[in-house]
Amino acid sequence: MSPDFNIVRTARAIVRVIDLHAARDFYVNGLGFIETEADDKHIYLRGLEERGHHSYVLKKADQPGVEVISYKVAEEEDLDKLATALVDKGMVLKWFEKGSQHALGRAFRVKDVSGIPVEFFCGMDTVERMLQRYDLYRGSKMQRIDHFNCMVPDVQKAYDFYINVLGYACSEYTTTKDESIWAAWLHRKPTVHDTAFMNGKGPRLHHVGFWLTDPMSIINTCDVLASLGYASNIERGPGRHGLSNAFFLYLRDPDGNRVELYTGDYFTGDADFEPIRWDLNDPQRATFWGHEAPDSWFNEAMQFVDLDTDKPIAVSGAKLDQQKPNFIV
Repeated sequence: MSPDFNIVRTARAIVRVIDLHAARDFYVNGLGFIETEADDKHIYLRGLEERGHHSYVLKKADQPGVEVISYKVAEEEDLDKLATALVDKGMVLKWFEKGSQHALGRAFRVKDVSGIPVEFFCGMDTVERMLQRYDLYRGSKMQRIDHFNCMVPDVQKAYDFYINVLGYACSEYTTTKDESIWAAWLHRKPTVHDTAFMNGKGPRLHHVGFWLTDPMSIINTCDVLASLGYASNIERGPGRHGLSNAFFLYLRDPDGNRVELYTGDYFTGDADFEPIRWDLNDPQRATFWGHEAPDSWFNEAMQFVDLDTDKPIAVSGAKLDQQKPNFIV
């Protein structure tokens, strides 16, 4: 049964960095984000396609971390209905009135069932879309935010909450030999995912995914980053996932925060679409061409910050066996 509120899509992330100048050089000069605005503690970034004020916030802090990941709802009424549904589940919301967060309308934050700090909002200030400002294209020619990928100790628990309470749908999933869910790709917009959950020590944010126009944009990114001295920031790829069919590149920013550059997945909006199952040890699941991910990709992730204490959230081990499978996506 569908809920009576409408979560539209992945919307923004607030990521903490130690050196704003170094972060700006990587994201703006290297990856080609548009810098909408900045002050001495924040840089507000967006893609060329995006009309919202920002989709990625770099926030100066003493140590790296992730403050919140956010989703956009369709109407203000949806925000209130969603809030009621979560309160009915015993969840505690932290409300922000319009204007209390820069460029953002009314919003609330909540810890989801995995302990992830999640934000929902409807309105954001709009700015000029730069899609046809080809004179501004550089680096990755960054287009828009696409998805989040989180490591959690109990994927089934996260899956049940996002499917049954929030109204997400599953596009693809990975199972172990006993059919336990190892990972799941869930969506609201009609693409492969807005969020994914992978089995592992958590809750931690594995990466924020950003959409590019074509595979050559990803290859060009590698050339640009190498020429700027960022070759060591390329962690994995370029390659093509079997799961999602997307062409990918994983990068670490100067603080170790991970982003994925992503293009080439598919439409999931048909009513008769059926989720695709992958076996955990299928060598083409993670990389269609068959090569393995590095250990860092499997073991390292970004720590969330607690909504109340502003301190790193404690993590716990995975419910399933954490032994590294043959191939990881």
